[in-house]
Amino acid sequence: MEKVSLTTQNRLIIFGLILSTLLIMAIAVYSVLNIQRKLNEGYQNFGQVISKTLAVESNEIIKDLPENAIYKTLKEHTDSILKSNNDIVFIEFADKNGKIIYSGKNESNKSQKRPNIAVSSPFTDNGGIGSVTVGLSGNIISQISSTTRASLLFVFAIAWIVFAFVILINTYLITRELRILHDGVQKISSGNFGYKISGENVSNEVQELFNSFNDMSLRLRLYEEQNIEQLTLERNKLEAVLMSIANGVVVCDNNDSVVLVNNHAQSLLEVSEEQMLNTSIQNYIDTEGNYCFKDKIEEFKSDENKFVTFNINVDKRIIKSIISPMYTRSGEYVGYIIVLIDVTKETEMDLMRSQFISNVSHELRTPVTVLRSYIDTLYNLGNEFDYETQKEFIGTINNEIIRLNNMVNDILDFSRLDSDIELEKTYNDIVAMTENCVHQIEILAQEKHITLEISKDENIPEVLFNYDSVERALRNLLSNAIKYSPEGKKIRVRVFKPSENEVSITVQDKGCGIAPEYQKKIFDRFFRVENDTHTIKGTGLGLHLVKTTIEKHHNGKVFVESKVGEGSTFGFTLPIDVLVNQTVH
Repeated sequence: MEKVSLTTQNRLIIFGLILSTLLIMAIAVYSVLNIQRKLNEGYQNFGQVISKTLAVESNEIIKDLPENAIYKTLKEHTDSILKSNNDIVFIEFADKNGKIIYSGKNESNKSQKRPNIAVSSPFTDNGGIGSVTVGLSGNIISQISSTTRASLLFVFAIAWIVFAFVILINTYLITRELRILHDGVQKISSGNFGYKISGENVSNEVQELFNSFNDMSLRLRLYEEQNIEQLTLERNKLEAVLMSIANGVVVCDNNDSVVLVNNHAQSLLEVSEEQMLNTSIQNYIDTEGNYCFKDKIEEFKSDENKFVTFNINVDKRIIKSIISPMYTRSGEYVGYIIVLIDVTKETEMDLMRSQFISNVSHELRTPVTVLRSYIDTLYNLGNEFDYETQKEFIGTINNEIIRLNNMVNDILDFSRLDSDIELEKTYNDIVAMTENCVHQIEILAQEKHITLEISKDENIPEVLFNYDSVERALRNLLSNAIKYSPEGKKIRVRVFKPSENEVSITVQDKGCGIAPEYQKKIFDRFFRVENDTHTIKGTGLGLHLVKTTIEKHHNGKVFVESKVGEGSTFGFTLPIDVLVNQTVH
């Protein structure tokens, strides 16, 4: 059961009622006792008057009467008095010796054996002095006393009720005013600035208090409007900054509820703002069906709100997530921020670098091993070989050195072309460059009995380009075509004008082809298709160097068309017109 506590105001009201009740009761008792005493004194005097009057009347009646007539006369006179007054219980006459001459009792007061008051007066009996005693019942005085007490108690009760009612009414009015003020304070505390209290039928002092409250409420509303405008401006700035950040940002309060999520975070997590706001970030599920944030947030909270970094997977994207605490200027912890960074390309690049290092190491190891083996054999056993055998060994060594040189050149070209250097360009005959490049690569084609065929359009003008870099790009395309073409097949090289301002070179082979999902990545650096079909090792830089040379340094375009099992067509297009910011030599 709830314990009821009394306020100071209630205690004062109860104390005032008890004190007033005791005071009124004391006054009532005092008044009743005083009135009772006065009535008793008056009743005593009343009995004295009756006894004296009866003595005087009796003296007059029995004066000059013979002794034998005195008793009868007193009896008749006494009986008439007793019958006329019910409050007289008895009347007794006594002579001077105290002997009862006559004693009469009121028949209507038989139930009262003894009178409440007995009063005696002197009585003259034929020259002797006797006495007359009158006994009074006190009924009148009792009735008067009862009526008086009841009247006084009623009056005092009415007075107490009126007094209590006045106190309660006054208390109610004061409480009502306080309640109105309390309601106003609650409105203010709940943020309803500008709320006004109506001061009807209140005292002047309370009216002044209400006016002061209304003035304070108005000032608070004006301050709130200014403050809200400033806060709204700052919040809008903050939201604009967060929404414009290139990385994803999710802001959570200390209850793990999302309060803000920017556009990039929505894109990375593949959710809408409505799906995220006011929900628990711990309930987010990645594409693998895991609560990817839950454990890390618990780790973050258990580690005294230190930074926690981890990766999550969303639709084949790798997203780096950083949880950091969020504090106010006063150092109060209010939640945390999750920064989301798409590191898919960086992760893929790291993987490609690892594969590149592995491939390069393997590719370098092979020629170095061959060179070491052949040179060691020639050095130790060269005199035992005939001229043809020595020539074969030296030819193999030369081919491996060329292969090694090409790989080193690819790596050097990769470093050089990926930089922001500007290549020197001159006007060159692109058809002659193509024919020369095909002639240089024919020795590799002959080893696999592959035929190289060139077709060219008429009247192709000279084109502005860097001869060495474009020649190397075409040689890379031809080398790849030879590598991936089966023996005895034909490779077609074509030079043509797809438009008035462009010239294109394509290399078509009949190799294994490239699946569609790999065609968009085939020109990325370090990328290699490694499967049962593509088993030839390499650095993964050749096609990337072609793309960098043509697109970055010549403002051209590379392309590929391929079908698995039917072959591939690689090519590039160069602009014929001189481009802005190109250096002509």
